[in-house]
Amino acid sequence: MMYEEKLSHLCAQNPKLMILTAENRVAIRSLPAVLGKRFIDFGIAEQTMVGAAAGLALRGRIPLVHALATFLTMRAFEFIRTDVGIAKLPVKLIGGIPGFLSDGNGPTHQAIEDIALMRSIPSLQIFCPSDTDELVDGLTQVIQSHYPCYVRFNARPSVIKHFTPFVFGVSETITDGFDITILTYGFLLEQALIAREHLEKSGVTVRLINLRSLHPIDESAILRAARETQLLVTVEDHFLTGGLFSILSEILVRNQTMVNVMPIALEQRWFSPGLLKDVLEHEGFTGKQLSERILTKFASIHRNRKKVLNYHKVSLFIRSIC
Repeated sequence: MMYEEKLSHLCAQNPKLMILTAENRVAIRSLPAVLGKRFIDFGIAEQTMVGAAAGLALRGRIPLVHALATFLTMRAFEFIRTDVGIAKLPVKLIGGIPGFLSDGNGPTHQAIEDIALMRSIPSLQIFCPSDTDELVDGLTQVIQSHYPCYVRFNARPSVIKHFTPFVFGVSETITDGFDITILTYGFLLEQALIAREHLEKSGVTVRLINLRSLHPIDESAILRAARETQLLVTVEDHFLTGGLFSILSEILVRNQTMVNVMPIALEQRWFSPGLLKDVLEHEGFTGKQLSERILTKFASIHRNRKKVLNYHKVSLFIRSIC
């Protein structure tokens, strides 16, 4: 089932649902004819749209707000924080073309700080589906939640069969392993799957976790991986600051847990626009490139570990003869 079809079905079941957009109709083209007055296009006025959504929510409606992720999370941030977040209103914010999915667009249209902004609002939930199936599966949970929610919209073809139904705060373990854990979310799960295949061929076992819900996040799965694997790798199409790497660091420090961590993210720069395939390759995010980077780090950890063990052996020998 596609996103638009699922949304139409849910709207038919629940008269409280309303669809709002800021001239972002690509995924919801047929809904105006179906919903009539329950569909409102505000034009390129994201701030006004979010303010109106808050008003509708106060009247008992459940508004699903559609806009490009970069303008929704940045241009309308104060309205999301003040009108929606502080009041904990059940407004659902659907951000289009987030992260690398904005491929051909320049920095003005690249939402690669959206997670950092949205997670700074205490009551707001964050859902980052890896493909169409996960997006559609999670939509019911998003709508039923009494909290505001930001969805990193992703309607790309499914890359894997999801056996774990979506629940906020619950991750999906794709594969298990005890050498490396790859933590990711959104459409980069596809590249993480390819990276896992390459790493497994190199004799390294990989635990691949699709986090999909970043707020709340599955802390227990992360801490278990920190205890049971030697290296945690975060893979995300987001700035290094404020995204998954920051979330992971906070969790590890808060729980006084030590583990080797390797972040793979955009280090404080916007990416070069182009076709998605070319963007991934240019920025070093293809599955093969990820596996090479991770394997280099893993080998370095083992070299350092051998050096430490050799140092201790020499130290013990010297003590024994003194």
